[in-house]
Amino acid sequence: MAYPLQLGLQDATSPIMEELLYFHDHALMIMFMISSLVLYLISSMLTTRLTHTNTMDAQEVETIWTILPAVILITIALPSLRILYMMDEINNPFMTVKTMGHQWYWSYEYTDFADLCFDSYMIPTSDLKTGNLRLLEVDNRVVLPMETTIRMLISSEDVLHSWAVPSLGLKADAIPGRLNQTTLLSARPGLYYGQCSEICGSNHSFMPIVLEMVPLKYFQKWSTSML
Repeated sequence: MAYPLQLGLQDATSPIMEELLYFHDHALMIMFMISSLVLYLISSMLTTRLTHTNTMDAQEVETIWTILPAVILITIALPSLRILYMMDEINNPFMTVKTMGHQWYWSYEYTDFADLCFDSYMIPTSDLKTGNLRLLEVDNRVVLPMETTIRMLISSEDVLHSWAVPSLGLKADAIPGRLNQTTLLSARPGLYYGQCSEICGSNHSFMPIVLEMVPLKYFQKWSTSML
């Protein structure tokens, strides 16, 4: 989760989010080098060192500013495509959870268990307990086993929603009449918070997501108690 006065993205909890953080740093360094080069060129032109006709019309300059942008785009596109394929690939999921967006709450169904489903509403500020986070706590958390591949099926019953958990690198649109899917994998236990990331109506900011990732044996106890 985020911290007060935090700079940058949230700490990675999944392999996908780690890759996204590496790609963010990679792209940021390329942007820094481009900005430095442009600043150098502007400074050189102001001091009249690059305004000579023979320099600005040289064939070498034309070649460089044609090839260099292509090389930069390739260095950004290749790792980006790799991460996209990693996010789309789902290999032998341990279990499947279906989430439906409503105005304005989420409902969850554990499809591998009979009758294990519930709604998840945000807890009003007046009902919060000590240690609870305002606008982020829910009455029913989504309990899932850590270190296992979980397939999330995401849809909506009314309008467009978006199921997003930043620390896990997850964001998928919930579209009425369409079933999207994504892979969820947590490398460590803990509570992970998210929110609807689509402007879905007047209470858009009041439908948070809370994932509680626990070891497998504790998940088995929880699922037994819920049935």
